[in-house]
Amino acid sequence: MTAHGTGRRNAITKLLKGAVAGGTVTVTGWVKTSRFGKNVSFVHLYDGSSTHTVQVVLTPEQAEANKARLGVGAAVQVTGTWSASQGGEQAFEVQATDVQIVGDCDPESFPIQKKATSLENLRTIAHLRPRTNTFQSTFRVRNAVSWHIHRFFQERGFQWVHTPIITTNDAEGAGELFEVKVGDEPFFGKKTFLTCSGQLAVENFVQAFTDVYTFGPTFRAEHSHTARHAAEFWMIEPEIAFANLDDVIALAEDFIKDVCLSTIAQCPDDFEFFDKRIEPGNLARVKEALSKPFARVTWHEAVEILSNVKGRTWEFPVGPGMSLQSEHERYLAEDHFKGPVFVTNYPSVQKAFYMREDDNGETVSATDLLVPGIGEIIGGSQREERLDVLERRIKQFGLPVEEYWWYLDLRRFGTTPHGGFGLGLERLIMWLTGMKNIRDVLPYPRTPGSAEF
Repeated sequence: MTAHGTGRRNAITKLLKGAVAGGTVTVTGWVKTSRFGKNVSFVHLYDGSSTHTVQVVLTPEQAEANKARLGVGAAVQVTGTWSASQGGEQAFEVQATDVQIVGDCDPESFPIQKKATSLENLRTIAHLRPRTNTFQSTFRVRNAVSWHIHRFFQERGFQWVHTPIITTNDAEGAGELFEVKVGDEPFFGKKTFLTCSGQLAVENFVQAFTDVYTFGPTFRAEHSHTARHAAEFWMIEPEIAFANLDDVIALAEDFIKDVCLSTIAQCPDDFEFFDKRIEPGNLARVKEALSKPFARVTWHEAVEILSNVKGRTWEFPVGPGMSLQSEHERYLAEDHFKGPVFVTNYPSVQKAFYMREDDNGETVSATDLLVPGIGEIIGGSQREERLDVLERRIKQFGLPVEEYWWYLDLRRFGTTPHGGFGLGLERLIMWLTGMKNIRDVLPYPRTPGSAEF
């Protein structure tokens, strides 16, 4: 007996969509619930393909032979007849002809029980939490979002570039990097770090392929314990040549709408679960936001809006030279614009060295996309293509010009106006699902002081 050949078993999601009544089916999965009675016994199985379980009806002999081993969590393979159900909770069920226990599970010691448990507690057993309803739905949505990200770019002719995880450069200039060493010695003969962004590396390719993107893990060595930050997370970073900030914003809006709506369409049962159990009303709010053009405002206009808010005390001051904090971003998206909003043209001192300086010399052609419930979800800009200006800005940021020799070369040899953005995958999933903590949309969260497995 083997459960690995796809031709020998029926995924629950496919069974429920079109199995023919009266046919023989083979189902593999894990026991969600079981019930044994004098006249009727059954188990409900899940296999990760759907929010739904499939009911397996056992004969008295099968029940007696397997009762002790068919507790919650047991892995089983069942063959039987796909039949109209006599109960009212499901249309079809499996009338078992053969039941095999693939993997035993002691129901007394198994940490996942039928009773509800907190997300905080489930983080302590991250290796088992994928077996719960919440995390089944979360990671199916994460899978679907990732697939549609690639589909979106591939359909538009973008090249996927595998940028390095180990790098010599700090794209953000913030110094919050994990250094790569063996003992006290740098492994590569000079300082290298886990990447905080693939952007600088993918810019090499945008000057050869026109439209490119990178999608992979990134790292920040910042001691932040907020619900929006993690030390390891995934970033999507497209880059387009012969483009300005307006082109970047248009791509970002198209991207968000396409990927989100496609994911919702692919996972209707999962979003129904989130809407009932996690954040009621969130799905309708997200759909409403995606149905309209996103708002757009400059940083100076945003500061003016925030400065004129009456009856509200900000934890962080609002005014010239002050950075927008999460409370400001969420107010703009949730209360003022009541939907996603692009904030543009930030003061140059607040943004990275590679962002194109505006003609006024005070701001840069940058944008952040703010969404309700989260705040910043995208950061992007037109890149500085002028060699002299880029050299000056690298020096202004106190960065070693010699370390960026190759980046400056891109401006020497056939440069183009170009730009792109970075999107944190986990924040997008949080916005879509209503999940409140980044730790709960990461398969294995890495946060300060926490790195299990």
